[in-house]
Amino acid sequence: MKSRLPTRRAALASVALLAAAFALPGGPALAQQPTIPIIVKDTTSFYWQIVLAGARQAGKDLGVNVPELGAQAETDINGQISILENAVAGKPAAVVIAPTERTALGAPITEAAKSVPVVGIDSSAETDAFSSFLTTDNVEGGRIAARGLAEAIKAKTGKEEGDVALITNAPNAGSLEERKKGFTEELAKYPGLKLVADRYADGQAATGLNITTDLLTANPNLVGIFASNLIMAQGAGQAVAENGVKDKVALVGFDSDDRLVGFLKDGVISALVVQDPYRMGYDGIKTALAVSKKEKVEKNVDTGANLITTANMMDKRSQELLNPKVK
Repeated sequence: MKSRLPTRRAALASVALLAAAFALPGGPALAQQPTIPIIVKDTTSFYWQIVLAGARQAGKDLGVNVPELGAQAETDINGQISILENAVAGKPAAVVIAPTERTALGAPITEAAKSVPVVGIDSSAETDAFSSFLTTDNVEGGRIAARGLAEAIKAKTGKEEGDVALITNAPNAGSLEERKKGFTEELAKYPGLKLVADRYADGQAATGLNITTDLLTANPNLVGIFASNLIMAQGAGQAVAENGVKDKVALVGFDSDDRLVGFLKDGVISALVVQDPYRMGYDGIKTALAVSKKEKVEKNVDTGANLITTANMMDKRSQELLNPKVK
């Protein structure tokens, strides 16, 4: 039987944060502001810190208390469910959530939406209870990655031929499965490129490193890798660098942080598919506030994705996405 200890700890943390949201300096004036918690997959990841920064700024701009909640790892599904339950118990104006796992979070979100409006961001869940859902078009993001990888392979080898691998952070995460779908569908348009490995990891960069190292050893004809989220791109990038194969193996990652930007500058990573997590957090809170006021909102919102390469990384828009404000 799976231990409930991480869940209990997460629950206690969420209760403390929600209580703090009503106990900040300002007393009654602050208490009159609506409270909209945002629940991310992993509060320690740079990507989710950008999401939280956007939500925090929206709170300041719109006069909303925004408790910043989330587990310590994207694999702590029970922890996120418990956090959601405790957030709803605090009777907020609405809740914004990025579901960690599509199937497991479906029923809890449906139940939560019976009490408060729920706005989804980033990843889907098996529910129709979202008042609005804001995300990157992850299927298109996967297509962008495939096209970028094919172009990078041609730049390195002179042709769009050879073996390709896909590494996914964890199974059954809605956004990652959609990226996989788009990537494999688009890759099929390149008859010379063959997907020879489709691996799932456990949410740890070290596992991404080990998987990539094994793939490089077992597949001498490997010419391209798509690591479909930030953590896997970190591990894959380290493996490409350590094995000295950056000149013959193209690597495309998803999302960015300082480490991945460094890999991009050094040519270890050929391209990054970069979302707009700041907008996702900001507009998530803005949309949830509108829903709480019974205003009409879009049911589905595409927050966009961009391919950033060494050639365009210094462009203004690329710099905005690569160097977001997180404080």
